[in-house]
Amino acid sequence: MSEQDVVAAPTSASNSAWAEFRTPFTMQELKRFCDEDVERLFRINPYLEFKKWEKTGENQYHVIGKNISHGTDNHFEFEDVLTVKEVDDGVLVSYQDSLKKSTLFKLEPLENVSKMSIIDEYVDVGEEEIKARENEVDRSLTIWGEYLLRYMMTWKKWSWISPWRWYMRRVWQPMKPMSRRISYMLIWITIFEIALIALGVAIYFAEYA
Repeated sequence: MSEQDVVAAPTSASNSAWAEFRTPFTMQELKRFCDEDVERLFRINPYLEFKKWEKTGENQYHVIGKNISHGTDNHFEFEDVLTVKEVDDGVLVSYQDSLKKSTLFKLEPLENVSKMSIIDEYVDVGEEEIKARENEVDRSLTIWGEYLLRYMMTWKKWSWISPWRWYMRRVWQPMKPMSRRISYMLIWITIFEIALIALGVAIYFAEYA
């Protein structure tokens, strides 16, 4: 990491990692997007697979799942309690039983849009424990940021359509990442088949009608 990167870091914590990106939202839109559904922010991450996401109290959730950012053969399973708190510069998610202490979704205004930084801070443990629990270090931050940006751009474009919003929240969001990819391929295969049928019908009427 260069000296310039250190100066520009969105956090002063030494035991942290981050990713940041320019969003298509205004500051107000970005804040509303985060406040509406914190679960969605995590579900968008393609390296997180949740078996359970249950609200257990005000701003508190019990989650069970696995992180495959080290590869499917070296994934780690987790069970934790997440506490969500709105802070001055964004949304802070604290972990109860994880090597990761917290995740801050830091929101900052830009000229006409806004910026989000995802900041993971880890607990202070000894060097030996860090080595022993190395696979618990989340390597998904960069990809997570990319997928959040894609989702936000799509949401900005299509969220005015009520059935689409319902599908994304009730069908797409609970899916595992692999199921989403399979569904995406099936949808395009279906569209292609319908297009072929329509082409065949058009040719038939052009020839024999």
